[in-house]
Amino acid sequence: MHDAPLIATVVGGIVLAFVFAAMAHRLKLPILAGYLLAGVVAGPFTPGFVADGPLAHQLAELGVVLLMFGVGLHFSLKDLLSVKAVAIPGALGQMAVATLLGMLLAWMLGWPFAQGFVFGLALSVASTVVLLRALDERRLMDTERGRVAVGWLIVEDLAMVLALVLLPAIGASTAGDSGAALSFGQIASTVGLTLGKVMLFIALMLVVGKRLIPWILKNVAHSGSRELFRLAVLAIALGVAFGAAGLFGVSFELGAFFAGMMMGESKLAHDAAEETLPLRDAFAVLFFVSIGMLLNYHILITHPLVVLAALLIILVGKSLAALGIVRAFGHPMRTAVTIAVSLAQIGEFSFILIGAGVAQNLVSQEAQDVLLAAAILSILINPFLFKLLDRAKPWLDAYDARRQPAAEGMAVGAAPVAMGDLISDDVIWPVSGLRDHVVVAGYGRLGQLLGEAVHARGDALLVLEEEKDHVEALRQNGIETIVGNASSDEVLAAANLPQARVLMVTVPQAFESGEVVRAARLLNPNLRIIARADSEECREHLQQQGADLVVLGERELARAMVDGLRPISGDSPA
Repeated sequence: MHDAPLIATVVGGIVLAFVFAAMAHRLKLPILAGYLLAGVVAGPFTPGFVADGPLAHQLAELGVVLLMFGVGLHFSLKDLLSVKAVAIPGALGQMAVATLLGMLLAWMLGWPFAQGFVFGLALSVASTVVLLRALDERRLMDTERGRVAVGWLIVEDLAMVLALVLLPAIGASTAGDSGAALSFGQIASTVGLTLGKVMLFIALMLVVGKRLIPWILKNVAHSGSRELFRLAVLAIALGVAFGAAGLFGVSFELGAFFAGMMMGESKLAHDAAEETLPLRDAFAVLFFVSIGMLLNYHILITHPLVVLAALLIILVGKSLAALGIVRAFGHPMRTAVTIAVSLAQIGEFSFILIGAGVAQNLVSQEAQDVLLAAAILSILINPFLFKLLDRAKPWLDAYDARRQPAAEGMAVGAAPVAMGDLISDDVIWPVSGLRDHVVVAGYGRLGQLLGEAVHARGDALLVLEEEKDHVEALRQNGIETIVGNASSDEVLAAANLPQARVLMVTVPQAFESGEVVRAARLLNPNLRIIARADSEECREHLQQQGADLVVLGERELARAMVDGLRPISGDSPA
């Protein structure tokens, strides 16, 4: 296996991740814990199999790139600009508070000033993968809270790009009598050049990429080759990310984000997102494994109080700073708490920054080990914080309702919200007033056929849909619509299922449709639920979740085709 380190690292990482993730799931722990433990086992500080560390980190970087590309696909420039007022000052303010707290801890430990600064800055930036994974699992990406969190993340990314460029200059300026110290003018020139490159890259993406990338996708799609289309998507995502880093000094992650955002201008964006999912998920697993490999668990024994202090800065100091800033900008308490919880962890950029500090002789190995241990603990704790947030939802909603009594059915500072407007978690969503109605979950091709049939019969119809193009068509036809993911508890509650007659689930994904059926059955045990399935396994799963009738597409199609043969064969209709 020494002759094939890439294969050994990928296979070993994925197999160990599966084994420990299955154990974590069995023990009702976050699956992330299994991935991290797999990394510890595969790391150099434990006996047995040791994966190639540098290679694992490069593979993990691919996962981050693909993840940010996917985020960019669903995050338009309009969304980014809409949150700039809170994301820019909020991210910079929170980073300043966390950096100062880290420097204070370093001063108490007697560490040099430069080491304290790098250590504090590394504590201030949240993990891209952890944050986006948490938002995606709770379907918050398209909410106001999700947009603020992603905008916050982009600002932190830009700040880290600048910090990584400045570290060599800081290292040189602290070189003492070596004669390598840089003047203020040289440092200012370095900063200006870096900012200029970043601005040039963004300008090129907005002017050229916005037109070129959708044009390339459109022409490739016309070729009729799905394989070529899939390759084009990956080539654009990875090529722009690599080019942004090599030519403009921008991080891989930021380059991939802008590539996705420009690709999102194309109508083929949804297909592009689907094409990257398998690779993205696989490399995301390797990312967490690679983090676990970095942990030297001896630091937990030799310096437990220092690790605890760093962890408190991440969980408490950063979170309170973010909470106060978001509230100061007039956002509801639930939004502020969500942002605070989202940022209560650190990850990949922290590791890169502290590693660069060690390379520049600014940071000791002890400080790096403390940060890594605190980072892994924060990643393990973060899912539990989100579970607490979910449990606190009724209290937070009630608190916001008391503070904004006139805002019932309204977004903060906005016009009244009507049924069919985009769902925001900052909106007290009115429950549909329909009674004895038919609810269609998903308005793809099958959903549209069902909706047209129900509408033609004169039955009351309510549609649950999250694709903006479909929503516009529904609004034009005067069909009551709730915009959001049908498996969301809030969306199903707003659909007034206790008073509904039938729920038709047309969502193609088996797991997601099963969640819709399960949640709907809890809301109304007597509701008739009809769902689609694409396989026998899917049919059995939906029946177990509570569906009354599951229609297997292939079986019904075969029956219709056989019926079409009867007039030809002369058989009388059955």
